[in-house]
Amino acid sequence: MQVDEQKLNAFMGKMLDDIGAAMNTSLMMLGDRLGLYKALAEGGSMDPTELADRTGTAERYVREWLSAQAASGYVNYDAPTGTFSMSPEQAMVFAQEDSPVFLAAAGDLVAATIHDEPRIAEAFRTGEGVGWDKRSGCLFCGTARFFRTAYRHHLVQEWLPALDGVMAKLERGANVADIGCGHGVSTLLMAEAFPNSRFTGFDYHAASIEAARKAASDAHLRDRVDFKVATAKTFTGENYDLICFFDCLHDMGDPVGAMRHARDLIADDGTCMLVEPFAGDALEDNLNPIGRIYYAASTVICTPASLDQEVGLALGAQAGELRLREVARQAGFTRFRRAAETPFNMVLEARP
Repeated sequence: MQVDEQKLNAFMGKMLDDIGAAMNTSLMMLGDRLGLYKALAEGGSMDPTELADRTGTAERYVREWLSAQAASGYVNYDAPTGTFSMSPEQAMVFAQEDSPVFLAAAGDLVAATIHDEPRIAEAFRTGEGVGWDKRSGCLFCGTARFFRTAYRHHLVQEWLPALDGVMAKLERGANVADIGCGHGVSTLLMAEAFPNSRFTGFDYHAASIEAARKAASDAHLRDRVDFKVATAKTFTGENYDLICFFDCLHDMGDPVGAMRHARDLIADDGTCMLVEPFAGDALEDNLNPIGRIYYAASTVICTPASLDQEVGLALGAQAGELRLREVARQAGFTRFRRAAETPFNMVLEARP
């Protein structure tokens, strides 16, 4: 086999970049957890001693951390002064939790996949699943913070308005179920925006429901928001005006059964909203940076979660619109369309 040296060198450069990114995952977590990014963004140019004093950390560790961050291009280094700083763009990604491009929370997600690798390796050998309730704790908080960015900036502003007639119902007073709600980020964002409506979040992971209840109490929303432990096929209620599945249907073992149960409990003129990872219908459509992230997550999180449940359909995080449309059809929904999209998500509307 003849080797093309130019292609080999280019591929080695890609691999070095990937290894550097992987090695810096824990450093990104440290910068997020210890407040290093936020302090640097707020304080302007600082040397390691100044940043260490500002964050109550040790200068020698901070000096090495800053050097690694500068080598990654995550912060800037000024050689004449020996100081480090963050540009507005870097700060938006690492230091500003409410920015539309905040990504520092991804460190917890990546860490969870590495921590759980032995379980996934065993699943590869046996073909069995690894349930959401069997994962490392940092996966739950990381997921909540990671998806919060998109939900905070798109859910009320773009996604709900794209659904036929839903905004008017929410403003008047609607009955809403949020299935697979996790820590309740999506549920609470909707509740804050629509004070006349009532919301119930359901999730089979009891610890997540406890976290959601605490968040609702902290936000003084328990009078209109409830969280209950239940699966997508056992949640209760009736005549829901809106039933939501945020980035979770593809994780379910029986997505058809879940949507069929939603179809049974939805009002005659109700709406089922599916927010799913953005994906084309063919593998070749998804061989890009976004697909790379989602296929990786699907391999170690989404597919194992589905295979741990009954049916184990294992749609995967890159199921695509056509497969999701077929799930909705089999569940009894007769109308289905793509209502909105972002580079990371597609919003699908199913109606009876």
